[in-house]
Amino acid sequence: MRVLPVPDQGLGNTSYLVDLGDGSALAVDPERDPRPYLVTADRLGLRIRHVAETHLHADFVSGARELVAVGASMIAPRSSDLAHPHRPVEDGDEVMVGDLTLRVLATPGHTPEHVAYVLSDGPTPRVVFSGGTLMAGGVARPDLIAPELTTPLAHDAYRSVHHLLDTLPGNVEVRPTHGGGSFCSTGPASHGGVSTIASERTGHPAVVAPDQDTFVRELLAGLGTYPTYFGRLREVNRLGPTVLGVDLPSLQPVAVEKLAGRVVVDARPIDRFAAGHVPGSVSVELRDQFGTWLGWLFEPDTPIVFVVDPDQDERDLVRQAHNVGHEAIAGKLDIAAWATFDRTLATIDLIPAGAIGPDTTIVDVRQRSEWDRGHVDGAIHIELGDIETHPPAIPGGVVHCGHGQRAMTAASLLRRQGTDSIAVTTDGPSVIAAVRAHR
Repeated sequence: MRVLPVPDQGLGNTSYLVDLGDGSALAVDPERDPRPYLVTADRLGLRIRHVAETHLHADFVSGARELVAVGASMIAPRSSDLAHPHRPVEDGDEVMVGDLTLRVLATPGHTPEHVAYVLSDGPTPRVVFSGGTLMAGGVARPDLIAPELTTPLAHDAYRSVHHLLDTLPGNVEVRPTHGGGSFCSTGPASHGGVSTIASERTGHPAVVAPDQDTFVRELLAGLGTYPTYFGRLREVNRLGPTVLGVDLPSLQPVAVEKLAGRVVVDARPIDRFAAGHVPGSVSVELRDQFGTWLGWLFEPDTPIVFVVDPDQDERDLVRQAHNVGHEAIAGKLDIAAWATFDRTLATIDLIPAGAIGPDTTIVDVRQRSEWDRGHVDGAIHIELGDIETHPPAIPGGVVHCGHGQRAMTAASLLRRQGTDSIAVTTDGPSVIAAVRAHR
C-alpha cells in the first residue's frame, strides 16, 4: 500500500491517491480536475476503482463524479444526502477496497456529516484519512453551516478528535485534507501535513486544553473570515457538479466590441497590470491563490473575460476557475487588441515604501489575523474580501498587503468605484513602518 498526496498549494488542501496493492487505487477527497489522479494512476499502472468523500466540501468542487464517470465507485457519508449515485456509509461500516478494509468513523465537527476513513491491512490500521476533523495541530473550522450550529459543532470537534486519539494505535498515520493555508483551517497551530496519532496525543490543542469549554472558546476566538463562495459549494457538491471530463476548454478570443455586459479580470502579473490595463478591469494575478480570490469576488454566473499574456498557463486559469464553481467563462482578451482599437490604457502607480509620502493614507487589505500580528500605525484596515461591499471612504492613498497581489486587486476595485488617486506598494507593513520611523 502506498499513499500518494495530491496537494493544492493555493487552497492549502491535500487529496490522496492510494495504491491498494492489487492494481487498483482509491482517491480520497479529490478536487474537480481528474487529470492529476488519472495521470498518476496511469503512470503507476493503476486503475482508480474507488473514491471516498469525508464530507461535503465548501472550498472546492468535488471531483468524485469525474472519477465515477471513468469507472470508480463512490462512497460518502449517508447524512450528506447526496442527490447522485454513491454508496452511503455511516459510523462502523466497513468497505473492502482491493484487499484492504476501509472503516468508517463518524467525526462531526468541521461539518455535521463528517466521517473519517481508517484504512487497514488485515487487522492492522495503517492510516486515517481525517478530512477536516483531525489536522496536524488543529481542526477545521466549525462555522460553515449556520451560526446556531457553530458552537455545537465546535464541541463535536473536540469529542471527535478525542475519539480518534483514544481508539486508534499511535503509529497510525494522520492524513488530513485541509492543512496550513486553507481557509478551512483555524488558528496558527493548524499547519496541516502528515502526522501520527501518537504525535497528536501529545500536542494537539484538544489535548493541551484543560477542558472542552476552553478548547471551544479558543477555537471560536481564532475564526476569521472565509471566501463567500464557501456558502454555495456544499449544495453544488450535494446536488452533483456537472461532469466536465479530462479536456478543459481553451479560452477563446473575445473582440473588443463584444465586451459590453462582461467583467474584465486581468490575470497578468501586477507590474504589467500597473503599467497598462483596460479601464475598469480588476486585477487578479494568476498564481496559486487565483481561484480563491476569483470565487470570493465574483458570483459564479458572472460572464468574465480574462486578460492573459502568451507566457501564462491558460489551462491552470480554467482549472482554478472550475475548481471554485466558475464555469461562465466568456473568453480572453489580448491587451494588444485593446490598444489596436486606439483605446486608452489605465495605469496604477506601483511604488516602493520609500516613495510613500508622510501624510499619505495607508490602506492595509490583509486578513484580520495578519493585521493583529503587526501593522502600520494609523493605517486603515479593510480585508480585500470586504472592499466591494464596504469600501473605505478615502479620497486616495497607498494600498498594501504582503507582496502586492491582494493590494493591486483592492486598488483596481477602488479605482472602479471612483477612487482615482490610488497607488500600490509591494512592501509589507514592517518595511513601511521602518521607512517611516527613519524619516
